[in-house]
Amino acid sequence: MSDSPQTKAPWLPPRWVIRTAWAVHRGLYRITGGRFALQRAKPQHWGTMRVTVTGRRSGRERPVILAYIEDGANLSTLAMNGWGEGDPAWWLNLQANSDAHVVWPGGERLVRARAAEGAEHERLWQLWRDTNKDLDAFAANRTTPTAVVILEPRAG
Repeated sequence: MSDSPQTKAPWLPPRWVIRTAWAVHRGLYRITGGRFALQRAKPQHWGTMRVTVTGRRSGRERPVILAYIEDGANLSTLAMNGWGEGDPAWWLNLQANSDAHVVWPGGERLVRARAAEGAEHERLWQLWRDTNKDLDAFAANRTTPTAVVILEPRAG
């Protein structure tokens, strides 16, 4: 029995390819001073931002490049760990200390992170679904729920 186009799981590269791609992306950010690696989100397409969080054990700054969409004054991202199992380290760090610094094509800002819940989660998940038709299939590959993370501007 063959999979129909609607039930066939989308292809994902091996985990090492995903990790290498993000490492290269971070390297390009450093080498170009951020000119190359950050992209502004557009309607129906996510952008990329650099988020610096505080390590929950080390207390050190931990930068990460993440996809985002804009939602009014907030930025939204997915805690997806490259579609691998478990929560990504940056999300675990934000759960321990929700304050972070974001650099994105719209500028820089201090933010406070929280997980979307209920109707807000569903609304944002739909916005993310609009950027990637395979989002639900990718998420179905994980037993860990994929948090929709909201980065709200904060004073300071």
